[in-house]
Amino acid sequence: MIRVFDVRVVDEDGSQLGVMRTADALRLAQERGLDLVEVAPLASPPVARILDFGQYKYELTKREKEAKRRQRSVTFKEVRLKPKIGIGDFDTKVRRAIEFLEEGDRVKVSVQFRGRELTHPQIGRDLLDKFAEQIKEHGVVERLPLLEGKSMHISVASVHKPKTHEPTPAAIAKGHARTDEDAVPAVDAEATTASVETPDSPAAPGPEPEDGAASTGKVN
Repeated sequence: MIRVFDVRVVDEDGSQLGVMRTADALRLAQERGLDLVEVAPLASPPVARILDFGQYKYELTKREKEAKRRQRSVTFKEVRLKPKIGIGDFDTKVRRAIEFLEEGDRVKVSVQFRGRELTHPQIGRDLLDKFAEQIKEHGVVERLPLLEGKSMHISVASVHKPKTHEPTPAAIAKGHARTDEDAVPAVDAEATTASVETPDSPAAPGPEPEDGAASTGKVN
């Protein structure tokens, strides 16, 4: 509910209609078969926009889903080596680490020691240095090799951006994802939404509407 007496109004085409009484702005919106939505409650005076509230909520939800679909958290992957690892296995581990880094993930490369192998930590350090050299075009070593317990490891940060996963044609066909052709005209997705109740006289100051909250009001 908009509790202020005056608002700065923007119409459905984005044109500025100036400052007017909230009651008049609501009446204008209703004459056009639309809603009055407060999009900038902290402005002076607050900014309200004339638009289709149902369409606005749909577009807001669509943008949130799109952001979540494109968002990809960076995960921490681990590659384990042995002090006596063969050349073929070593190269395989290097390729696997590069795949992780190309996906934008961070990689922990560790050498596991057993028994008397702990008396030769330099072997593990040399392995990790060699490994870091092989993947230097895809990642940056964040810490030097350090023996901790029975293992020694390095952490590598990717120099690639995390990859996003686009929906497959099959998912689109099943309705699991919308295409750009289904999109409706965009509105300010970061706005705070609220409907308006017409005041007969200047309303007493009240609490500002919370972000994301929306309530509907009708003219009596």
